[in-house]
Amino acid sequence: MAHSYTVSDIQVLEGLDAVRKRPGMYIGSTGYRGLHQMLWEIVDNAIDEAANGYATRIDVCLYADGSISVEDNGRGIPVGIHPELHVSGVELVFHQLHAGGKFNNESYAYSGGLHGVGASVVNALSSWLKVEVYYDGDIYEQEYHSFEQGGKIHAGEPKYPLRKAGKTDKHGTKVTYLADSRVFDDIEVQFDRVSRRLRELAFLVRGLTITLTDRRESPQKQLTYCYMGGIVDFLTDMNQDKTPIHPLPIHFQGEKNGILAEIAMQYVDSEKEYIYSYVNNISTAEGGTHETGFKTALTRVMNDYMKNIPTAIKEKLSFEGEDYREGLSAIISVKMKEVQFEGQTKTRLGNPEARAAVEAIVSEGLTLYLQDLNNAPVCAKIAEKAITAAKSRVAARKAKKMEREKSKADSAPLVGKLSVCTGKKPELNELFIVEGDSAGGNAKMGRDRRFQAILPLRGKPLNVEKKRMEQVLQNEEFRSIITALGAGFDQTFNIANIKYHKIIILADADQDGAHIRAILLTFFFRYYRQLIIDGHIYIAQPPLYSIRKGSTLIWAHTDKQLAEAKKKLGRNAEVKRYKGLGEMSKDQLWETTLDPSKRVLMQVTMEDAAACDHIVSTLMGDAVEPRKKYIGEYANFNKQDKFKGNVL
Repeated sequence: MAHSYTVSDIQVLEGLDAVRKRPGMYIGSTGYRGLHQMLWEIVDNAIDEAANGYATRIDVCLYADGSISVEDNGRGIPVGIHPELHVSGVELVFHQLHAGGKFNNESYAYSGGLHGVGASVVNALSSWLKVEVYYDGDIYEQEYHSFEQGGKIHAGEPKYPLRKAGKTDKHGTKVTYLADSRVFDDIEVQFDRVSRRLRELAFLVRGLTITLTDRRESPQKQLTYCYMGGIVDFLTDMNQDKTPIHPLPIHFQGEKNGILAEIAMQYVDSEKEYIYSYVNNISTAEGGTHETGFKTALTRVMNDYMKNIPTAIKEKLSFEGEDYREGLSAIISVKMKEVQFEGQTKTRLGNPEARAAVEAIVSEGLTLYLQDLNNAPVCAKIAEKAITAAKSRVAARKAKKMEREKSKADSAPLVGKLSVCTGKKPELNELFIVEGDSAGGNAKMGRDRRFQAILPLRGKPLNVEKKRMEQVLQNEEFRSIITALGAGFDQTFNIANIKYHKIIILADADQDGAHIRAILLTFFFRYYRQLIIDGHIYIAQPPLYSIRKGSTLIWAHTDKQLAEAKKKLGRNAEVKRYKGLGEMSKDQLWETTLDPSKRVLMQVTMEDAAACDHIVSTLMGDAVEPRKKYIGEYANFNKQDKFKGNVL
């Protein structure tokens, strides 16, 4: 079954040089994004073993000292001595940049990760790392450490050559590492973020069992994921808070020119489209050529199908691609060699051959589905939804035309509402969207007007999750935001015209404030997703408490910080709980929330687009119980020990 994976398959392109000096080049940042990327690189190596048919289980464990282990039951990293470089395969993988078995397409048909640099980068940015390989009945081990000598950091140096450490009946690889606190702002990974990603991977690799154990708390937490239905189960899970118009997802797969594509799609009772794509199990949040191929095929096949629908013929309807995607929930999973991602973040596929392959596979699979008489009831519902969408689109365009005519009048009141900044460089400017006139007034007086603009919200904006676009455009608060951003809307949106590179949501730390944050994030997620992808959206975190004793004043964002401050100041310290931003003076608001040198911001990210969609649908959809459960578990920010850049 398996191609033999030996040390000769490992190729070396260059040494382990600049990782320590420029970690952001390899893992994105030294904040929480980069910290979690370290884990993803090790996990992706194990996933590649499973995706290529060599492993059935992956175990991830989080330990109290901050270290993490990832174990798989795959083939095991080759332990032999490389014929040219005269070191073990394990040492090549972990101590040489661009060394691995993923460059020649023989050891791995399809792979994700950083294509050979992942393991060595993790080693370079760790205090220590230990590898255990279970290979041919023996346990092999090697340890690495980073140390300072002569004023220079030596990164990921082997403590000893690869050695035998006992016998075993297991096979596979176990990697345990501790991220270096000299590199990262914090080395504590988030359980929820890790569990979401592992669950997603279990959906994408059908039948793979992934276990996550958190030993940092007592009692320890453990979750196990395994989905025999693969992406069909994934789509069903994604749509649990929506209302499907047909019970079973449409599912097909195929292969063209060495490219495999698997599609699961289901229409739901919604006006929005939910399309999520993956290449070699990596999320492509910005889409790419594979999504283009899917959309092109969907439009062409449906156009041919609608030519035979009596209602469409009678009413002389003309359809566009968006009519067939309204309410469409779909997952596209592509496996291919020589993947070319656009940009450093690897969120958009650039291979032109992927478009042609996916287009052919979708055309064939969807045509067969539509031609099958057993599927006639589902096809009728899809056709009816497309007809409704086409009619609504025509009506919406008329409404938008009227809205554009009204925009001149609408922009005038904004001049008094928006307090603009004097700076002319968008990359330096910040827009605070502030809850309420009282807090907005304090923010206007307390800000640095050279680069900070303030837009107060005078009422609660519309829940866009339940409304059509024309209804969104009629809402005064959203019209104000659209005008303030200055980058257009929908088809006219151009991120190059954005006036502020930091858009910061500033709301009270109460139930109403949480609701407003959720509404605004839903608006940005649905209509300005690129702003989230490019890292422009933030949530301000004003402190909840002030603790004063004499002339000493400490601000606390969490209950834990409050306890630490009270302990530091001793008895008789005066504690004040701030329920709203309006309770703060302009000077206090500047000191705690507006001053870039002191404030705490949470950057909104989209590491997992499908998880983001699920959270938005849970919080803003019609189902009550899932929303109550989610809010009870996650929405109380002051229970967190630290503020971290959370996924939306």
